[in-house]
Amino acid sequence: MKIKTDKIVLRTIEASDIDALYKIAYQGDLEWMKWNGPYFKDPMYTYEEFSQKIAPSTYVNCKDCMLVEYEDRIIGLVTYYFDDGKLAKWPEVGILLYSKKDWNKGLGTHILKLWIQYVFTSLPDIEHVGFTTWSKNVGMARVGEKAGMQLEGRIRKVRYWEDMYWDSLKFGILRDEYEIIEHQVEM
Repeated sequence: MKIKTDKIVLRTIEASDIDALYKIAYQGDLEWMKWNGPYFKDPMYTYEEFSQKIAPSTYVNCKDCMLVEYEDRIIGLVTYYFDDGKLAKWPEVGILLYSKKDWNKGLGTHILKLWIQYVFTSLPDIEHVGFTTWSKNVGMARVGEKAGMQLEGRIRKVRYWEDMYWDSLKFGILRDEYEIIEHQVEM
């Protein structure tokens, strides 16, 4: 599967992408780890763990995640999962741009719009797409707002990081709201 615009390509992750994905995620600029839910304390995988266990079972040929390419290079991932489990009516999306040099260029907003469009298109019976971030990640909150999403919930002081409590922020958009702004996404 491939979604392509003039700037961005979202595509299925293949086994041949594992090395490049590992390099950008774990051997490059690790600033992303400070913003992508650091309070969960996700592990730093070795190459062997990532290439033999994590990537093949989680990413390769995955229907609910794709690689993000910009200027013919891998820059991140997009994902979705169901917040309501097997009921599968409440998709939550994720977007991850690994290198700080790709931030603050409007890429995140463009990618999020494409991914929301994909989720609504591939899941025609759902009415809502959302994501969760935290109050320190002002950049991601802004990406959601610029993509037409609304702040739907703020759970105060539940994310503990660096000896401080932060709010958890829930953003979302309804299908009919997205259809109004859908023309802004160039496919």
